Amino acid sequence: MDENQTPQPAPAPESTSAKEAAPTAPEATTPVDAAAKPAPKPAPKPAPKAPAVMEAVPWEGEIPSAAREAFGEGILRAATYREQDFFEVSADALVPMLTLLRDGFDYDYLVEETAVDFPKEEKRFELVYIVYSFARNHRIRLKTRVAENESIASAVPVYAAANWMEREIFDMFGVRFHGHPELRRILLPDEWQGHPLRKDYSIIQQDERWVRENLGIESGQ
Repeated sequence: MDENQTPQPAPAPESTSAKEAAPTAPEATTPVDAAAKPAPKPAPKPAPKAPAVMEAVPWEGEIPSAAREAFGEGILRAATYREQDFFEVSADALVPMLTLLRDGFDYDYLVEETAVDFPKEEKRFELVYIVYSFARNHRIRLKTRVAENESIASAVPVYAAANWMEREIFDMFGVRFHGHPELRRILLPDEWQGHPLRKDYSIIQQDERWVRENLGIESGQ
C-alpha cells in the first residue's frame, strides 16, 4: 500500500436483522358466511298413539234377548262389530250359553275354540269360541275370561270338536278344563315344562332338560 494513501475502514458485517425474510403465503382460511344458519334441531318424536278402540254397537234381537232372559248378569255384553255378532259372558255361563245356542237356535258347529294371553290382567286368559248355524248361515263369537289358576268347564259335552281344541289350549297356554275326557298335551311331549304361547314364554325358549335327556343334544337356542 502506498504510504501516502489513507487506509479505508473494513466494511461492517451485514446484520442478520437487516435481512428481509422471504415473503410467505398467507395461511388459508375458510370464509365465514355471515348468513349461514345453525343446523336445525331434530323434530321431536311423536307421542305414542292410544290403543285403537273397537267400535262395537249393541246387539239387539231374538238371540240376545233370550240369552239375557236365561242367564241375566252372566251375559256381560252383546254387541256387533263390523257385522260380526258376539257375546262376552261369565265363565259360569259359557257352557250353558253354548247349549242354548245349539239346542235353541241351531248353532250346531263349533268352528273354533282358542285363547289369548293378557299377563298383566287379573283374569289373564281370554277364551274365544266361534259357533256357526248352517240353517241361519250365521256365526256368533263368545268370549270369557279365566285367571291363572282358575279352570273352566269343558265344552266337549256340547261340541265333541272341543276335545282336541281344549287339549291344544291346555298345551300352549296351561288353561285347565274340568270335565274334559282326557286333558293332556297334544303337540308337545307330556313331560315338557312350560306353555309356549304364553306371553312370558320366549319364542326361542325350549325345555333344555327334556331336549338333553330325550334327544341327547344340547339345545341350540
